[in-house]
Formats: sequence, structure tokens, C-alpha cells
Amino acid sequence: MKKYITDEKNGLDYTLVNGVYLPNLISTEKHYEIGMWGLRYYDYIKEHRPAFCTSLIVQCKLNTHLLEVDVRAKEMYDRLVKQLKEQQGITEQLKADNMMAWVQAVNNVTNQAREIVYNEVIYAR
Repeated sequence: MKKYITDEKNGLDYTLVNGVYLPNLISTEKHYEIGMWGLRYYDYIKEHRPAFCTSLIVQCKLNTHLLEVDVRAKEMYDRLVKQLKEQQGITEQLKADNMMAWVQAVNNVTNQAREIVYNEVIYAR
């Protein structure tokens, strides 16, 4: 058996590995650095939506899709933290007057924003 063959019908090249011809697939997708939200989304779809995840990999769209989710989630998180701080009156003056109260309030706001992003972006797809 030949080590390398080309299928004339589809134009794909194949390599013989352990008695089976495997296609020589090359990803055409650009590589992007994925942040925290994109990685969490990847973990979610890998575990709970494996067919969708595999489809993205085969179509060479996984990295691009993760980047889109990451950017959208980060923008939403930052916007929510800012809005919640304004709504709850968390200011630099509070930080100067009572550091512990400020830390507690900011932790509450970031936790709220994180949960909203998880439910609206990460788990909602």
C-alpha cells in the first residue's frame, strides 16, 4: 500500500497510518488569544455540547467563535460592573472613607456581573 495517495474526486491528500488512510487536513483558521470568558465557554461546550464543539473544530471556526464570545462577554461584564457600581453608589470616596465596606461592595458587584454573564452569554448558547 502506498504511504500517500490523492483522491481525484475530492482533491484531498491522504496518509497511510496503521493500515488506514487519514486525510491531511490543514487548519485555515487564524489563531487568536482567547481570554477567560472564551475559555470558560469552551469548557462548557466541550462538556455539554460536544457535537457543536466538534462541528466548530471540523469547520475551522472554533477559535474565531471563542474570540467572539470572549469579546462579547468581557464587554458585557465591564459594562455591568460599571453600571452596578453607579447604581449602588460605590465611589472612590467610599474607598477612602471605609476600605472594607468598599471591598465588600465591589466583590458583590463583580459576583453579580459574573453570574449575569454566565447566564446570558456562556450558558445561553
